[in-house]
Amino acid sequence: MKIPGIHLSSDDGAAVEAAFAAIVPQPIACLNWPEEYPYAPAAAFRAFHTGDELFLRFDVEERCTMALVAEDNGPVWTDSCVEFFIAPDGEGYYNFETNCIGRMLLEYHPAHANTVRAHAETLAGIRRTPSLGGEPFAERQGGNHWSMTLVIPPRALFRHRIVRWDGLRATANLYKCGDGLSSPHFLSWRPITAPRPDFHRPEFFECIQFSEL
Repeated sequence: MKIPGIHLSSDDGAAVEAAFAAIVPQPIACLNWPEEYPYAPAAAFRAFHTGDELFLRFDVEERCTMALVAEDNGPVWTDSCVEFFIAPDGEGYYNFETNCIGRMLLEYHPAHANTVRAHAETLAGIRRTPSLGGEPFAERQGGNHWSMTLVIPPRALFRHRIVRWDGLRATANLYKCGDGLSSPHFLSWRPITAPRPDFHRPEFFECIQFSEL
């Protein structure tokens, strides 16, 4: 998949909205474990970059939504959660996991070493715009629609020396989950062949390319 490059200012909200509107949403719809986890909310993402920043928007429609995790680097996957995993090379990958109120878990998983968790300074550099606001809440039942927009600088890949997104080749997968919900689910953009839910499987990532500007 190619991530388009667009010249715009991140402060120009109308231009950002127009850019997203021009991009065809990619569904996050692979139901990899249907017998045990048959529920599949509607989820999709759109992405573009400006060289300096990656703009990533998730849109979700689900029957139950929850946001109990109130701090960064907490167990956000237990809430209504969207995730972006990216490997800039074959040496390891990053997991950006964000619950529906914008709390994020960010880690780097080296291929042959222990996981490294991002510092608060790195997390503070990632802008998050949740349509549901930023206050925690207990599970809500019903037809819930929400979106999450992330603006990610290349320095968020904190174990690499990447200064711009344009021209980068990588592999990635994107997910929608909710481990702690009354309707738990585990959806992916690209299929995963594994005996049980496991998103930490870089062998199932898809090639992506960030267009030159």
